[in-house]
Amino acid sequence: MDQCDQTESKQEESSPDHVAIIMDGNGRWAEARGLPRSQGHRKGVEAVRNLVEHLADTGLKTLTLYAFSTENWQRPEVEVMFLMGLLKRYISQDLEKLHKQNVRIRVAGSPAGLPQDVSDLIAKAQETTKDNDAMTLQVAFNYGSWDEITTMVRTLVTKASAGQISAADVNAELVRAHLMTANVPDPDLIIRTSGEYRLSNFMLMQSAYAELVFQPVLWPDYTIHHYEEALHDFMQRDRRFGKAEELKAVHDNVEGLEAAR
Repeated sequence: MDQCDQTESKQEESSPDHVAIIMDGNGRWAEARGLPRSQGHRKGVEAVRNLVEHLADTGLKTLTLYAFSTENWQRPEVEVMFLMGLLKRYISQDLEKLHKQNVRIRVAGSPAGLPQDVSDLIAKAQETTKDNDAMTLQVAFNYGSWDEITTMVRTLVTKASAGQISAADVNAELVRAHLMTANVPDPDLIIRTSGEYRLSNFMLMQSAYAELVFQPVLWPDYTIHHYEEALHDFMQRDRRFGKAEELKAVHDNVEGLEAAR
């Protein structure tokens, strides 16, 4: 294998399989330009469309986008309804194209409170693309990690009360299987835009070993260049998952003992 092949192989090994993005800054983008917040959300959808179109052909296995949180219901009703409409328009306009690109669509979040037409469109998108395997586009919509955890605990308690499971059955795998992101691997990289340094109730359990990258750009201005910057940052990280340093310490200790003999 020549040096070029070795470099490409190393990059493939260190590239993330699952990238999750907290898309933040639509409102501030609009306000900075004297525009209504709705214009920021519209521009944000364009950024989503450009990024998804690019990443669908890069070999990335899963892209998760945080589109609407359980806390977003506290926003003015007109803004909430506008965001619901944006989701409908995005799916309606892009479903056929995403399907042709072999992209699987799934939505992680609670169906509670969603308008029926939104729920119906989500179901259609998931059913239409369920067998696609080029990339999974997971949209976190009406999603909040505490709501997810509470729902998971309630479900397990209900199953235990019904005798379907016992306390001894509860392990990490069972918990994972009852999360809203079940059957989707945990993210390797979580990106947050707009310069905020927090997860905002996003994938609190799934982010246990995710690498975090915070970028100052507002989401409507996000481009492939910004994504590649985050990817470059990620690929410089040494992901040990709590193991390598411990193993190195044990190895060094053993060598020291042998040298002292």
